[in-house]
Amino acid sequence: MARLDGKVALVTGAASGIGEGTARRFVEEGARVVIADLQADKAQEVAKSLGDAARFVRCDVTNEADIAAAVDDAVAGFGQLDVMVNNAGIVGAVGSIMETSAEAFDATMAVLSRAVFLGTKHAGRVMVPRRMGSIVSLASTAGVIGGLGPHVYTMAKHGVVGLAKSAASEFSQYGVRVNAVAPGNTVTAMTSDVVAGDPDATDKTIKEIQRMSPLGIAGLPEDIAAAILYLASDEARYVTGHTLVVDAGQTTGGSAGPFHGQPANVVREAGKRGVRD
Repeated sequence: MARLDGKVALVTGAASGIGEGTARRFVEEGARVVIADLQADKAQEVAKSLGDAARFVRCDVTNEADIAAAVDDAVAGFGQLDVMVNNAGIVGAVGSIMETSAEAFDATMAVLSRAVFLGTKHAGRVMVPRRMGSIVSLASTAGVIGGLGPHVYTMAKHGVVGLAKSAASEFSQYGVRVNAVAPGNTVTAMTSDVVAGDPDATDKTIKEIQRMSPLGIAGLPEDIAAAILYLASDEARYVTGHTLVVDAGQTTGGSAGPFHGQPANVVREAGKRGVRD
């Protein structure tokens, strides 16, 4: 039996990147999926390629009415909603905090923070009466430590981590789980645009991510989709309020530190010298 047999999922930002990879993996695992995205042409192509197991709904995640309608579409079209994936994202405002306008701040937070709140709100609206469901929101390694993303992006992604904990606290009594996934550098059009200045520069992006990766490999949308799948599935029935970091160890000391690369005798001699801070 596939891991999501009989389940219905809604994935925002599913026209490309991690969202598309997640939608495709979900269908492979037996789910029916609502492809919710503002990029209508791309999203329709994805839905069409997945056949009867998928349907497209136009969704601007900065608009609460659109998110509510997408949730209602899942219920009307497929009969229920078991999994909500709050994935849609942008880089948003960049540059010094001293030069970031309030307008740029608001526009970025609308996509990266407010939309996750609203997606969680409306998924909960239909999951709580059924006393079951899984909500998975996309955070980032920039939501775990500082310095890995622009200021507003970092603030928003920390908020996603916090909301997963807070909403999990409320929804646990109803059997609804809320978790987050924090991807590290992942090969997507958005990442390529940042790394190479070209959303189609996949080869260059892969090489750059491999260079930075403690494991020496580049993260792909499929890697993140696998983590989302786990949290969405019944295999994670005992997991809620958790943020699963998928970053090849970048944020947890996966890179070799200065002592790890030194021969043991060099480290011993340094210790004998007794130098203190």
